[in-house]
Amino acid sequence: MPKRLLIANRGEIAIRIARTAADMGVGTVAVYAEDDAASLHVRVADEAVALGRTGVPAYLDIEGVIAAARSAGCDAIHPGYGFLSENADFARACEAAGLTFVGPRPESLRLFGDKAAARALAESCGIPLLSGISRPVSLAEAQAFLASLGKGGAVMLKAVAGGGGRGMRPVTDAAELPQAFERAASEAQTAFGSGDLYVEELMPRARHLEVQILGDGAGGIVHLWDRECSLQRQRQKVIEIAPAFGLPESLRQEMLAAAVALGEAASYRGLGTIEFLVDARPGAPPRFAFIEANARLQVEHTVTEMVLGLDLVELQLRIADGARLADLGLADGAPAPQGAAIQARVNLETMTADGGSRPSGGVLAAYDPPSGPGVRVDGYGYAGYATSARYDSLLAKVITHGRDLAAAAARARRALSEFKIAGAKTNIGFLQALLASDALPAGTLHTRYVEEHAETLLAAEEDRARYFEPAGGAVRKAGAKIDLVDPLAVLSVKPGEGGVAVAPEAAAPREAAQGPAGTVPVLTPLQGLVLSLAVSPGDTVRAGQPVAVMEALKMEHVIASDVSGIVRAVTLEAGDTVFEDTPILFVEPGEVEGD
Repeated sequence: MPKRLLIANRGEIAIRIARTAADMGVGTVAVYAEDDAASLHVRVADEAVALGRTGVPAYLDIEGVIAAARSAGCDAIHPGYGFLSENADFARACEAAGLTFVGPRPESLRLFGDKAAARALAESCGIPLLSGISRPVSLAEAQAFLASLGKGGAVMLKAVAGGGGRGMRPVTDAAELPQAFERAASEAQTAFGSGDLYVEELMPRARHLEVQILGDGAGGIVHLWDRECSLQRQRQKVIEIAPAFGLPESLRQEMLAAAVALGEAASYRGLGTIEFLVDARPGAPPRFAFIEANARLQVEHTVTEMVLGLDLVELQLRIADGARLADLGLADGAPAPQGAAIQARVNLETMTADGGSRPSGGVLAAYDPPSGPGVRVDGYGYAGYATSARYDSLLAKVITHGRDLAAAAARARRALSEFKIAGAKTNIGFLQALLASDALPAGTLHTRYVEEHAETLLAAEEDRARYFEPAGGAVRKAGAKIDLVDPLAVLSVKPGEGGVAVAPEAAAPREAAQGPAGTVPVLTPLQGLVLSLAVSPGDTVRAGQPVAVMEALKMEHVIASDVSGIVRAVTLEAGDTVFEDTPILFVEPGEVEGD
């Protein structure tokens, strides 16, 4: 067993790993970017080492992370999820440095990290697939494949090196394919370092299910049952459930067997997740299809733990130490699930009527998570924490367990109503509405449910708060003023008002930009990074014309002007990171040719 474990991650997953390591008597070392020194994982670990860089690149710096492990006397590294967790070069570099990588072998990471190669392996195992092309494709090849599906055909573009909903675009209209291809490739390049895409048929109405597997690297593979992951926004999960429900038992057993077969074919070691789509069209014969494999700990591992009574991080550490399935008491398979568990992802975001989301941010004036029987919260917030636009919007995960799905859902709604977060907008009300909707019956559940019902869900958002506000009114929201030169130095909060000191360089923030007389602003609809601008002062624009591209939640968003006229000022530039409702440019309204 490792004596000292470096956790190459941040936020809630770093905290979750540190807790299990502490329970096992393993010392822990956290790492942090220069702009992330106030993240709670830094304090939860036994020691913390600065990476000497800022933002996501700090956590992707293989040499920097390994140097931190060596300097702290570590003998093992746990990558968590995201960042370097599925990077075969990182796993190999750990081995070369004499450090145990708590995860799959580099060969498995390389295989499953190439989504097209994983698809080809599944095909060789006789596992059902959607029709598609199991290699990187050009735009012309994607167009030809869409045309081959005939009238009404649709495709899903996917990043070869992707995962987590990034670098993915559904396309139902051939005219939309070029722009979707460009956006997906750009997202994939930014997120994974490769813009390669592959293409497969889009199942028109599907459930997204996954099977947790565990391999000991010596031929032993076992499934740890399944999870329901269909409730998504922008192809990223917001609610997960274990076990999957409303399935014909024969279909479940076939899916579990397929996941184990794929693990055996890859001689898999460690935790992995095999993902499938199940046809959800009313009256359709039961069928499933493999979509991808994720060679890491999943965000939603918590619900599997709740229904099985297992600690999946402990299993990872013991497998990395050489344990076999028999040593773990799993030689004859996993225990049967007990009851049902639900995980709700509390994100720093607000939802929109089209099923999209707008990232939010600020200084947390309050962070009081719920508790009680059957309630678990994995998070990293605290009162006074200044959130960052540079990292994922996930702030906490509320996980509940009940005797059945209805009991777990009721407990989740109650727990969410007790979760007090002030200073930044969250999706808690939306999650409550979703849990109270008709989404959960198997007959209505599918991956586009949130998108199709977003407007109704927004109208049904629950605002019942099972906690007190301070006397004299609601908790003060953290003020944010945008400095267009340094958009990260945005928070102007006086000491004593939320307990947050202002960085020296942000002591005198500028007021939000004002446009020339007679102009109206085009505002950023979300918090994020400005990738590109398509117009300059003097250009004419039409209402609905794209004027900028922003990245938020690791996905790209095209921003359109909501007014026609002449551009008189552009206030941002590529590389700026800004909060919601920041002026991008100012337009003098008027009719333009084409209106």
